Amino acid sequence: MRQVIPINSGWKFIRRDAGLPERLPEDWQTVKLPHTWNAVDGHDGNGSYDRGSYWYAREFETPCQPLPGGRVFVEVPAAGQQAVVYVNGTKAAEHLGGYSAFRADVTALCRDGSPNLLVINCSNEYRDDVYPQSADFTFYGGLYRGINLISVPEAHFDLEYYGGPGLTVTPRPCACGGARFELDARIKNADESFTVLYSVTNADGREVGAACRPACCPAVTVPVPEAVCWDTENPYLYTVTASLVRRNEVYDEVSCRAGVRSFSCDPQKGFFLNGIATPLRGVSRHQDWLYKGNALTRDEHYGDARIIKELGANTIRLAHYQHAQDFYDACDELGFVVWAEIPFISVFNKDPGAHENCIQQLKELIIQNYNHPSICFWGISNEILIGGISEQLVENHKELNALAKRLDPTRLTTIAHLSMTPIESPLHHITDIISYNHYFGWYGGKMEDNGPWLDSFHEKHPDLCLGLSEYGCEGILTYHGPEPACKDYSEEYQLLYHAHMAKVLDERPWLWSSHVWNMFDFGCAARNEGGVAGRNNKGLVTMDRKIKKDSFYIYQAYWSRKPMVHLCGKRYAQRAGETTVIRVCTNQPVVALYQNGECVEVQQADKLFTFTVTLRDGENIFKAAAGPVQDAMTIERVDKEPEIYVLPDVNERREGVANWFSTVGDLDLNAPMQFPAGKWSVRDSIEALSADPEAFGTVRAALKLATGFDLTPGEGMWDMMKAMTPEAMVGMAGSMVPEGFLESLNAKLTAIDK
Repeated sequence: MRQVIPINSGWKFIRRDAGLPERLPEDWQTVKLPHTWNAVDGHDGNGSYDRGSYWYAREFETPCQPLPGGRVFVEVPAAGQQAVVYVNGTKAAEHLGGYSAFRADVTALCRDGSPNLLVINCSNEYRDDVYPQSADFTFYGGLYRGINLISVPEAHFDLEYYGGPGLTVTPRPCACGGARFELDARIKNADESFTVLYSVTNADGREVGAACRPACCPAVTVPVPEAVCWDTENPYLYTVTASLVRRNEVYDEVSCRAGVRSFSCDPQKGFFLNGIATPLRGVSRHQDWLYKGNALTRDEHYGDARIIKELGANTIRLAHYQHAQDFYDACDELGFVVWAEIPFISVFNKDPGAHENCIQQLKELIIQNYNHPSICFWGISNEILIGGISEQLVENHKELNALAKRLDPTRLTTIAHLSMTPIESPLHHITDIISYNHYFGWYGGKMEDNGPWLDSFHEKHPDLCLGLSEYGCEGILTYHGPEPACKDYSEEYQLLYHAHMAKVLDERPWLWSSHVWNMFDFGCAARNEGGVAGRNNKGLVTMDRKIKKDSFYIYQAYWSRKPMVHLCGKRYAQRAGETTVIRVCTNQPVVALYQNGECVEVQQADKLFTFTVTLRDGENIFKAAAGPVQDAMTIERVDKEPEIYVLPDVNERREGVANWFSTVGDLDLNAPMQFPAGKWSVRDSIEALSADPEAFGTVRAALKLATGFDLTPGEGMWDMMKAMTPEAMVGMAGSMVPEGFLESLNAKLTAIDK
């Protein structure tokens, strides 16, 4: 029978490229898996993180099988970003890609009677033929999902087919109220004496369907009467077990959980689950925690899922790579509709090897995760037009989409477009459905631009199912003020932004999905925004999972059915002035606000309530009561609010943009822009401009004012942004940039010779 043996303790690790050891090194650091060497520097704000080629080593005893011919596999659930496995000094496997599982048959390399030396070289160094190439998150290195030994008899369910389980389950609901479970298996080394026994049990453990097939042709359909459907409110799971049997003995056995559900998307009506209109409203998630990186335990993955369930979300976009089986399991159990995707993101590499890596990672994503009922969508790329479009890029997308449909015709394919992707793009009709990443109200434009843009696209493309795959803004707990504004990084602006967006989405059920960027703050060593370096701070919850920001509660008010009320602004604890605004999030229709025990006002509103109150000297105790729930906080009236409430850079940038125009003299900003030969312009790439110190200095200063990004060659977001033009970057900023700003920048550049 199969044995799965976790080997996560007693590993030796060295943080340098020490080379392949001949014996277990005694002087290496002892570590326990899961492990990453970027647990701290991947997000501590030091401006970079360690991208190297490092070594893990451990001894293991050869597992025994009672019958001759047994096989031993080393299973690596993930190794960031590429790995080579050695047993007793011989290379057993190499894998390119940091997020999917792979296995190595090490049977012939194992010794009997003495320990075996298992060595794994991990690297998160850049490679032209491995995705992601560059992105807005940290590429953690290490064995961050543990290691297993798997021992099986000679005849066994296949362990080598792209890391899959060897069993595929396709449940289909029937009009009669039952279901058809289409079952198939991949089997190695079984002769005509072997059969496959299938058993389907319900959530109570009672068998409700069974079948027997010869091992040479194991496909079968098993009827299950009176099937219970899986949905977001009742994520009912069946268990399917496949047993490889020879006469009266089970040689090998695999099982998975499965859900009976149907789903579809309609351009005018949105997403349907089991024939019921179910607008998907939820969040995106990265897999790292503060000072743990991506080396998470099963409990931590489940903890993330439970926080998202508390929010009231019914969908999760798992960005931008294959996530842990533990998290997909949690989504199956808790009832989330999942968008799973590959790390074909941001930077397109024309190297044929890079495209082959995309194909490999898509195969692994689908084959390893086919049986999860939570997954309804395969994503084939994200914001890949940052570097522009090409015929090859379009053809690569067509090939990836065709591959996904061939491997899994039951699910829908999708894509996450960069905000700048044209409304008439050749990428629009490749995948089944599409989605856009829009940051109107943060990187560009105003929050009020979101609704009109969505309506306009919907009107121009009534045949396309449209979603909003990313939207959000930074919220840092330190920053507060009475007049929240875009780019002030305040918790108050983040709340108002998300309150507006929640309403926009609620009013447009034809949007098949929406995903907040992001559920949790996450590591991005290249970032330095809002006075918090090394992280993306757009999360509704802090990176340590300790604090839910006020914006968390506006979504809870919209999406959760459990009665709730939340007083916002608890961290805006010292306020100046005679009056202040008190905001309350609730899913109840009426809120009463009390100040120092006296009822100030009773309001009837929807989701976000706003009270203007007079502050008394000293402490003011507020209580909000809404139906069966209440919340309280204390606010102190002060003469002057703490200086830490305002990010100094905010005022500097505003003044800088206003003063920019004084540097261009009497230029006619209404005249058409010109692009004379031999001169630099806003249509040259950032990378090309960086070759000229004067031109790049001008562009760098301008983009810092317009977008907040400080572009330094080779640092930060450089690899992602270098292919863009100043024209495109300023265009992303939209109405946040004053009229004439781009024209004035172009005028400065066209005065400089190439």
